[in-house]
Amino acid sequence: MSTDVNDGGAAAGLAEAGRITELRTYRWDAQPNCLWVEVETASGIVGLGETFYQARAVESVIHDMVAKLLINESAELRNKHAWNLFACANFSGYAGAEMRAFSAVDIALWDIAGQLLSRPIHALLGGRVRDSIAIYSSCADAGTYEDSTRSWEDPAGLARELLASGITAMKIWPFDRFAPQIDAGFVTGPAGWSAMGPPGSYISARNLEAGIAGVQQIRDAVGNEMEIIIEGHSRWDVNAALRILHALEPYDILWVEDIIQPDSVGDLRRLAQESRVPQAVSERLFTRYAYRDVLEMNAARIVMLDVAWTGGITESARICDLADTYHLPVAPHDCTGPVTAFANLHLCAAKTNIITTETVRGFVDGYYAEVLDSRLPIHRGQATFPTRPGLGAALSDGFKGKSDVQVMRSTA
Repeated sequence: MSTDVNDGGAAAGLAEAGRITELRTYRWDAQPNCLWVEVETASGIVGLGETFYQARAVESVIHDMVAKLLINESAELRNKHAWNLFACANFSGYAGAEMRAFSAVDIALWDIAGQLLSRPIHALLGGRVRDSIAIYSSCADAGTYEDSTRSWEDPAGLARELLASGITAMKIWPFDRFAPQIDAGFVTGPAGWSAMGPPGSYISARNLEAGIAGVQQIRDAVGNEMEIIIEGHSRWDVNAALRILHALEPYDILWVEDIIQPDSVGDLRRLAQESRVPQAVSERLFTRYAYRDVLEMNAARIVMLDVAWTGGITESARICDLADTYHLPVAPHDCTGPVTAFANLHLCAAKTNIITTETVRGFVDGYYAEVLDSRLPIHRGQATFPTRPGLGAALSDGFKGKSDVQVMRSTA
């Protein structure tokens, strides 16, 4: 009986240690699309999460909805919180800022769980199935690197440079500039001015040739030593997309992603059936329910998810398992923030069907180091996995002390 009492006391102590007492959000003027979230417990443990796009809207969801459901609750009850939050948001339509908010908070709750148990998140997901994972470089203009510009102006030189650094896969978007353009008037994101806009219904033979030329130059320069990934940013309709895909077929592309908007599973299936180029679908899908439809319709060859958009680590792990039942690989998305990159590494460590993970070298060598107290463990094209309890990183004191960082707090 005494053992039971002691065990009960220990459990009560652990529960109190994990009781949520405060939620904090951080917005930084220098990276206006990013939002960082800290969840603090009664014992002073702080979990860190993140999301990207619509930062002010997500901030409102966290303080107006999420905080009211989580304050004084146990951080360990991740499934309960995901269930309740999704139900409340789904009352009026769940996708968008709500899922971004829930994703960021879920990552923070996993961080807390790992710290409470003194284990990295990947150990809580079942443990490592590999020692490292290959990264690929998303060729954005960021930091001191002008990789997007060079992918148009000097793709061969860029490919040689990446290969010399140990990176063996690169993502480029050579057709975006030929799609309809808009003057957004806001920060569109790391992919640049050409990535966001309405889909085009026609790409001329001349522009098609210009887009293909960069792919040809990479192949001529480094052969098949470099895998080529094409980002479509949903800039085309089905007919234009098929014209692009058919032109790409001789070049052994690793995959093309989001060449059309991913809101019609039937149209995605057409691309998968009518072209030999593998289709990756899609970081724009939220929750496993959207992926279920894609997988049931054989509309994808690679499953791409964004852990900071689709429901956090909890939902991403489920999506990985769902893809595995269809014998399909997963490639996590991250052309966004450092916490997402760390969360991806935990999934990569524990999920057998993840094949690679995305990075932007201008971010890794640039602003990520200003935000976090730990660097991503990447060396010569391979990422190893965090060993520190929880996520493996926290917001740095220097970042929190910046004069252009806005903080909001919710407490009991």
